[in-house]
Amino acid sequence: MIERVIESAILNDFIRKKVIVLLGARQVGKTTLLESLRKKGQKVFSVNCDDMDDVLLIEEKTSTELRALLAPYDLVFIDEAQRVRNIGLTLKKIGDLKLDTQVVVTGSSSLELADEVNEPATGRLIEYRLFPFSLSELATHTSEREEQRMLEQRLIYGLYPEVVTFPGDAKRTLMTLANYYLFKDLFSYRGLKKPDVLQKLLRALALQLGSEVSYNELSNLLGVDKETVENYINLLEKCFVVFRLDSFSRNLRNEIKKGKKVYFYDNGIRNAVLSNFAPASLRNDMGALWENLMVSERVKRNTYTGSYAQLYFWRTHDQKEIDLIEEEDGMLRTYEFKWSGKSKAKQPQLFASTYPDSPFTVVSPENYWEFVK
Repeated sequence: MIERVIESAILNDFIRKKVIVLLGARQVGKTTLLESLRKKGQKVFSVNCDDMDDVLLIEEKTSTELRALLAPYDLVFIDEAQRVRNIGLTLKKIGDLKLDTQVVVTGSSSLELADEVNEPATGRLIEYRLFPFSLSELATHTSEREEQRMLEQRLIYGLYPEVVTFPGDAKRTLMTLANYYLFKDLFSYRGLKKPDVLQKLLRALALQLGSEVSYNELSNLLGVDKETVENYINLLEKCFVVFRLDSFSRNLRNEIKKGKKVYFYDNGIRNAVLSNFAPASLRNDMGALWENLMVSERVKRNTYTGSYAQLYFWRTHDQKEIDLIEEEDGMLRTYEFKWSGKSKAKQPQLFASTYPDSPFTVVSPENYWEFVK
């Protein structure tokens, strides 16, 4: 089994006896991770909240009932907890019981779970996020050399566990994910009134990968108001399908101050949205796929290492730009992503003079391991 990098961190947090919440998209390996954690307990109790009988075991229970149910066990797993009504209040009750039992909760979207959990249960929880495999996790399992050989495969088919494990069936797996699993919670969400618009929006975002997106242009393209566009992108973020970067702006009048870029957490899902799994030699979007892979890998790296670095892109109105800026503890690091190692790039002089002491790195297939590890 390919070991997930956050498993050891979760195990280290068992000593604190707080409720651990594990969030991530469907099919990224949360249940498999729970199975690995299961080996650490003698008496284990599992609740699968996709099963209504299991939901009824914990839904709307008193503290006394929860103590009687959970106290006999070392480990309790509550899977797909977003199905449980008022789950945040239930977890608050569990946290207040101060049991010796370690409770681990998973959720496949933060549409309602994160809001419900964080409001009543603040201070009683430790939250983790799980993504599709990272390149670093795969290299630990095989080798950097092997992953270097598989790089084009990863760029086109992505890093979902089932895609990595069964590469011969990758297309079918990704189309099923893109058309059903990822949006299972989203399409049932009470605020979603136009699922067809959401699908068209997702396709538009896939086509604009690596480019600055305009809510006004998307609004005109889809025939809906700008607020609807922004709300739907928020929903896609909460289902861990896409994420946004803001533009970096501090000192210069001509810096773009309100721009957004939208990236996909997984290249394979992006390509499934477009039904395009053509090989690298037949594609004209390899630069965008490389940028998406690198930025998403940096998000995984920073999340798993507990980094609080903020990520931005930088652009001026006269088209000077930097793909990624990472700000951490007052220091700026800048990066340019080049699929072709022969491409030359340097930090724009305007940025260098305005923000001195900001190191600049070109990240290409020849040197990317230090960036993603």
